[in-house]
Order: sequence, then C-alpha cells, then structure tokens
Amino acid sequence: MVYDELINELSSLWGIIPEYWDIAGKKHIASIETRKAILRAMKLKIDSEGDVLKEINKRKRKPWEDIIEPVYVISVNSQPFSFPVHVPINRPEQSKLMISWSLEDEKGRRDEFRLTPEVITGAAEERVEGTRYITVTVSDSATRDAGYYILNIECKHPDRVFARGHTRLRKRSKLIITPDTCYIPAELEKGRAWGLSVNLYALKSERNWGIGDFSDLEKIVRWTSDMKGSFVGVGPLHVIPNTKPFGVSPYSPISRLYKNFIYLDLEKVPDVMGYEDERKLIGSKKFRKELDELRRAALVHYEKISLMKEEVLRNAFNFFYRKHFSRDTTRGQDFKRYVREEGACLESFSLFMALSEHMKKTKGVYTWQEWPEAYNDVAGKASQSFRRTHRKAILFYQYVQWLIDHQLREIAGEAGTRGMRIGMYYDLAIGSVGCGSDAWNYKNVIAGGADVGAPPDDFSPEGQKWGFPPLIPEKLRDTGYELFIETMRKNMKYGGAIRIDHALGLFRLFWVPDGMPAAEGAYVKYPSEDLLRIIALESIRNRCMVIGEDLGTVGDNVREGLKRFRMLSYRLFYFERNYPDPSFLLPERYPEMALCAITTHDLPTLYGYWIGRDIRTRKKLGIFPDDSMWQKQTEERERDKGLILSGLKSQGTIPEEYPPDPQLIRKMTPELCLAIYSYLAQTPCKLLLVSIDDILGTINQQNIPGIVGSYPNWMQKILTTLEKMPKDKRFRSLSTMLNRYFGVKAGNAAD
Repeated sequence: MVYDELINELSSLWGIIPEYWDIAGKKHIASIETRKAILRAMKLKIDSEGDVLKEINKRKRKPWEDIIEPVYVISVNSQPFSFPVHVPINRPEQSKLMISWSLEDEKGRRDEFRLTPEVITGAAEERVEGTRYITVTVSDSATRDAGYYILNIECKHPDRVFARGHTRLRKRSKLIITPDTCYIPAELEKGRAWGLSVNLYALKSERNWGIGDFSDLEKIVRWTSDMKGSFVGVGPLHVIPNTKPFGVSPYSPISRLYKNFIYLDLEKVPDVMGYEDERKLIGSKKFRKELDELRRAALVHYEKISLMKEEVLRNAFNFFYRKHFSRDTTRGQDFKRYVREEGACLESFSLFMALSEHMKKTKGVYTWQEWPEAYNDVAGKASQSFRRTHRKAILFYQYVQWLIDHQLREIAGEAGTRGMRIGMYYDLAIGSVGCGSDAWNYKNVIAGGADVGAPPDDFSPEGQKWGFPPLIPEKLRDTGYELFIETMRKNMKYGGAIRIDHALGLFRLFWVPDGMPAAEGAYVKYPSEDLLRIIALESIRNRCMVIGEDLGTVGDNVREGLKRFRMLSYRLFYFERNYPDPSFLLPERYPEMALCAITTHDLPTLYGYWIGRDIRTRKKLGIFPDDSMWQKQTEERERDKGLILSGLKSQGTIPEEYPPDPQLIRKMTPELCLAIYSYLAQTPCKLLLVSIDDILGTINQQNIPGIVGSYPNWMQKILTTLEKMPKDKRFRSLSTMLNRYFGVKAGNAAD
C-alpha cells in the first residue's frame, strides 16, 4: 500500500494523468502497473519503496539545487522579466555573497548586471532537507525583442565553498521571449483561401522515377496557381528507411529534422547532368526500362527506387567532391555555407546515417541499439573517432540534404513568384521511431519502453500503438526545448503553412508501455504553454501559418489554447456533427479560425466512404472484435449518407428532387462530390483543403491505422498521370465553383 501510494505521488510529479474519458464517455483510471511502466520509460529507478522515495525527494529538491530554471518562456508583453535565484548559504555568510548575471542575444550582444548587497541581504530564506537557501528575485528592466537569449548566473563568496571544492556557483539557462499569436497572412485576416492536398509519393507522371518528386510538386504548385488556389498541401517529407512494410510510413520517420532523398528530381541536379558517366547510366536502355516499369507499377516500389536514386547520388557526390568541394568553387562554397549554417544538427544527423550504413555493411545490424555499446553516445569517443576518420561518408549525407534544401527553395520561390498567398503547406509527424536518428542524437529526452498511441475509438476499437517513443516532458524542458525548437524551425522552412499532426500531444500524449495493449495506456501532461509559445515565435519568424490537428476527444482546453495563439483548428466533414445528434453541422456553424476538409490519409476517401469500402476492408483485416460492430457501422453509414443528402439540400448544393433514399445512389458521382465541397466552401473557415483523391474518384484510402503488411499503406498511386490532370473537366468544375465562393476569377486550369 505504501509503495503504491508513493508511485501515485511520483506519477503526479512527472505529469502522469490518473484518469481520462474515452470517446464513448467511459472513464478509464490508469493502473499502478501502467504508471510504473511509464515511470520506468521516463528513465526513473523505482525498483523498491526506497528508490521511489529517492526519486520523489530528488524531484522536489530539483528547483532549489538547480539555482535557476533551465528555461523561461515568456510573452513579449510580459516584460520586465523577473526570475528567482536559489542559493544555498548560511546566514553569517550571506552578507559577503555576490551575485552577477548576464543576458546574451542571438547576435552575441551581451548585457551584464550585478545585484546590490541590499537585495541579497533582504532575500527570503527557506530550509530544504536541512539546507538553508535564500531566494533572490532578479529583474531585467529592459524591454527586449522576441527571440532566444542565453541567461548566465554566477554566485561567488570569498570564504564559502559551494560544491565540489568550487567557490562559485554558475548556471546557464535559456530565455525565450515570444509573440502571443502565430502568423496569419494579411490577405487572410478577413479573407479565405483554398488549396489542393496531394500525397507526393503517389503522384504518377511521364517523367518521374516511379514516385512523385519535387519537380512534380512544383508542377502541382503551378497548376494550383493557374486555378487560383492559394496553397498545396503534402504529407510529411521526413527521412524514412524506404523499406516495406515498416519503413514506408511518412509518419514513422527516422528523423523529423531532415527530408527523404527519394523525392529528389535527380535530373535537375547539376552534378548528375554535368557528369558524363552519370548521363550515360541514366540514358542506358537497361536503366530506362527499369524506370518505365517503376512508372507503370500500380504501387510505389520504395526499395528499388531508393537504391537506384542512391547509386546515382553517390556517383554525383563523388563528381561534386572532386570538381567543386575540393577546388572550393562557387558551388562548393555554397554547400560549405549550408553545412555551417545547419551546424551540429546536420552534423549529428549525417554522422548517424554514415554510422548506420557502416554498421549494416560491416556487422549486419540495422538499429543503433544493436551497435557496439561504445557507439551509443553521439558525443562518445567511438562516435567522434568515426566522425574524424569517415569525413567523406558524412559529407555525402550533408550533400543530399543540401540538394533537397535547394529544390524545396525553388518550389517556395515558384509559389511566391506566382503570388500564392500561402504556397506550400507541410505536414509534421507527431514523432520519430526509436531506432532512428532523433532517438540516437537526443536519447536523453526520448523515452524508452513506451510507444505513443491512442485509446480505443470507433475506427480503432482496440486502440492504437504508433510505433515510436514519446518525448519526456521534464527532460525536454531541461534541455531548453532544443529538439522541439529545431523540429519546428526546420519544418516551417520554405512553407507558408504547417499542419501539426495530433496537436493534442502539445497538451497531453497517450503513452502505451511496451508489452501492454493500447487500451491500458495512460496520458502524460506536457508543458503546453511553453510549446505553444515556441511555435508562435517560429511561426512569426518563418511567416508560416499553423494548423493544429485537433480531432477526437481533445477537450475544450486544447481548442481554446490553439485559438488563443491563432492556430487554426482542423475540421473534417465526416466528424462535424450536432452531437449527440448524428446530423451534420451546417456550414455557418463551422469556426472561422479553422481549416476544413472532408477526409485525411487515415480515413476513407469520399468515393470509398459512400460505398463503405473502408468498413468492408477493416472487416476483412479482422479489425472489428465481432460482427456486431461491423454491422452497427454499416447501418450507421447508410444513415449518415441520408443525413449528408439532407444537409446538402438544406444549403441548395443539390436539388430537392434528388433521390431521398441513399440506396438509390449506390456510388459517389463527380456532381455529388462537388456538391459536398460546395457545402464546405460555404463555411467561414479560413482554409479549405481539397483532396486530389476525392476529385479523381479514388476508392481506397492511403493508410489503415494499426495495419502493417496486409494492406498497401503509403504505396498506392493516384489514378491518372500528372500531365492529364489539368485537362480533367472535374478540376475545371471544382475551380470554377470554389472561386465563385472565394471571390476570385478562375483561371483556365491549364498547365
């Protein structure tokens, strides 16, 4: 009983939420076993009652022993800034104590200060486990700009030894001053915009290598601009293994900081086309035949494509290394400048990639957990020795990211030249896999022994485990949110908008301990105010709108928090109902500060929804625990189709004489599809996202959550080539309709 009580106390101190309500209104209480497993995943020692008590006392002492907090995140409007300093000192020594501090901005400008003796001698005192501390309040009288600052504090005494023989106490912290809201383009303050969403990997074209690439994306941008759309949305472009079945999901990346080379258009790379041997390779009959086969394939062959592209890239890099890097040409200098600007982040990522390749070839191992233990520390002697002796191998991975950066910059430039109000709308996954680069480089802040997931709901009755570890909130804060800041900054680069997948994770995240079913997981609290403020700062700096994916049982506090920072809500037609009544929400009841859409990659397309393809597929895959749930969802789907028709008639998007019985409309039609998008176009939402799959009549959804191997997740191509889409009358009808609602004159929808 005492042990369990201590576990509960420690769980509370580390943010484990004791209970939650699921989507059906059922209350779940986190078991002791779940709490213990999560605490262990947080790297806490809890083997005995004494261990737990030590961890509790350690957590309570931490603010005092740290002197100052590791990070302060404040509003630009909450200045002047003050913070407490805790100093362990006896009363007779207090009069000789000297405290100085400094604040340094991002340009290296430094302000230095010293506290007066009166402030120190008048400080409040408190005893913590027998040690006397004084708390001195330090104030900054200046009003500073939003940004990142380094805060240094130093306490010294002529006679006092503080710790480990030192007569000085020094501590460094980070001060982050943020705006109170995210970026919104001036044109959208009172206006609205629409755009297309595509899965880049799924694009077919007459010239790509069997997978959509950045040139295809640039073409989509031009085409969308011609139709007077304001943005193009794509799924995550993060680095993934490019191997099936586990390594093709863009939502389970190796790293969220860098991008997948498989999307490069290699025939636009100067080092490919400028190298005669490369041109001969790409132009050979054998090579072109393989490319034709990959283009014609119904599914994306990630392994084949990535191997072909990697071979070409390695040859191109060797050419670049000889001709430009070694000779320090203008092109070589541009690359070196990029590497310098990216700094340690790119260096450690590339070190991981080079080490991974080396370990596969020499030891036949595929995860860093299988490497010799000496290589498990990025700063360790073994890793750093490898870095020095394999410099060229590391440069290759830096070179690849440089090429990606260049092509993404060109796409952003094309959108800007054409006057698109937003341009590219990128997607940020909620996490990265435990065997990847982020987990290796930042393993002090990433949990071990637990996965992020979701509790049971109608679409996943057993709950979900997403296959990647969560960040540890307390450890993330201890590092000054370094990984979080880099993740936001790099994913907003070259984007006019970013969608944050599972925005609930900024507030609380569902942890599922290893060996437990998803239903036995529990939520862990996150420092939402700090995280939202950091997002706002990076949003303003990158001129990037923010959309928070707030589906499911997020709670009013989540949506209120997003709204307060002017982050757009994410509203899906399928889920916007007059709960508990199942009827669909009328357009005028949608919120203004939102993006609205019909579906996502995890949900059925409109054509698939209408014929119940998703329900039958999940039944076939054994997702439903019994036939009663399958039957219930089938009946509800027929009901919902009738409700959709009623809603469309109420808004005049289909005529009253349209068949009242959805049974008479067996299949979705282009006209009915357009009517539903017309319904959404009548909402006040800032953004409307149109799925290319819906307009083309795609039946199968791209991903079925929780299924690996038995369904072609993330591999299905679109139904037609990119070259044919601009001539498709369905898109002409779409643009004409949308631009009527959005108040712009439609273009000719021509390429």
